[in-house]
Amino acid sequence: MNMNKQKTNESVQEAGALLARLSHGDLMILGARPGQGKTQMSLKLAVEAMKSGRRGVFFTLEYSAADVMNLFKSIGEDPADFQDMFEFDVSDAISAEYIIKRLSNVPAGTVVIIDYLQLLDQKRENPELMVQVQALKSFALERGLTMVFISQIDRSFDASSGVFPSLSEVRLPNPLDMKLFNKACFLNNGQLQFSAIS
Repeated sequence: MNMNKQKTNESVQEAGALLARLSHGDLMILGARPGQGKTQMSLKLAVEAMKSGRRGVFFTLEYSAADVMNLFKSIGEDPADFQDMFEFDVSDAISAEYIIKRLSNVPAGTVVIIDYLQLLDQKRENPELMVQVQALKSFALERGLTMVFISQIDRSFDASSGVFPSLSEVRLPNPLDMKLFNKACFLNNGQLQFSAIS
């Protein structure tokens, strides 16, 4: 078997196993240093959700519409295959308030990807990060949505160490109570580590 194909199959299996551990109302951190595949993994989660009949929504302050299409291609998928099951938003206005308005009519079980956590309060006019995540948590619980927040990891973390990042290594330019999240997934060197946050 082609090695790239094998890696794709393995990561899809990981995404399916990870999705099975997520429930309606969950907020999960998906963290890694750059180049470790966190955005691709988040899209694979959305794809697995859509294949099971759930919707996927991808909000990004990092990528353009063309970038999102290329990311789908990089995981061997075509957004057109999912028709009205998938949507993405690349607006510069993305914030908790914006996300909540955009998701006002999505059904319970929708998997929402937010790319990425640290950019939510980059604009001074937006509420502080803690307030935004609290609002998104309440909304997710009320509506039965699963929210995955892609997250940066501090540069001090040594990705070559063979260990996984931890919650303490999530880069936080502003204060945030990490207990607002109840699940965490960290990637490093092609491996995945999942945990529940008590």
